[in-house]
Amino acid sequence: MHLTIRLFAGLAEVIGSSSLPFHSHETPLTAGRLKELLSAAYPDAAPQIKVSLVAIDREYAPDDSAISEASEIALIPPVSGGEPAAEVQETADGRFIITGQPLNGESLLDKVLDVNHGASLLFVGTTREMTGSQRTTALHYEAYIPMALSKLQEIGSEVEKRWNARCAIAHRIGHVGLKEASVMIAVSAPHRDTCYEASRHAIERLKASVPVWKKDIGGSGEQWLGSDPKAKEYRSP
Repeated sequence: MHLTIRLFAGLAEVIGSSSLPFHSHETPLTAGRLKELLSAAYPDAAPQIKVSLVAIDREYAPDDSAISEASEIALIPPVSGGEPAAEVQETADGRFIITGQPLNGESLLDKVLDVNHGASLLFVGTTREMTGSQRTTALHYEAYIPMALSKLQEIGSEVEKRWNARCAIAHRIGHVGLKEASVMIAVSAPHRDTCYEASRHAIERLKASVPVWKKDIGGSGEQWLGSDPKAKEYRSP
């Protein structure tokens, strides 16, 4: 079975490629077994592979999931929630966006306003300089764009079903300087209490499940956040 596996963030750096051709004689091949074979083939990357998840056709896959030669395969390091993109990439309705350009809060908020909603909220996440004693000069974001857009849509659907609210999300990729926005979430709802709840739910779900990674750039060097191989192994939400 011949596969091409997409790699991201620190894992791609360790292996030295963002696209990895891989051949296996085993049939059937499961997601868990693929990680074992990759760990054996690339021992220097084994700690990162262990804490990564396999995505099959842009969905997180349990270890017993079967892989076919036609599957789109990606190995997803723990998200932290890159390719700089000059063009906006968005869903058909325009409410979920991945872009290398500065984010526009007014435009995003306009996508969720509703004549029957009495509350609206725009959450903006920006690059901060100090985290404890660590100084950051910029962040660099990378995303598995097709899957990221799909997961953003899932979050929007959750918000709509749970709170009868409208949601739009935009995320930057590439270089994001100090005080610049990396993520914006616009929510409108009939009442303010549900609007606050829906907005908080959206950012927490984004950080947990959307395949976006960030590299901290500072005076002491560069480090991918959320991909420490010594961290506790995580599970898909």
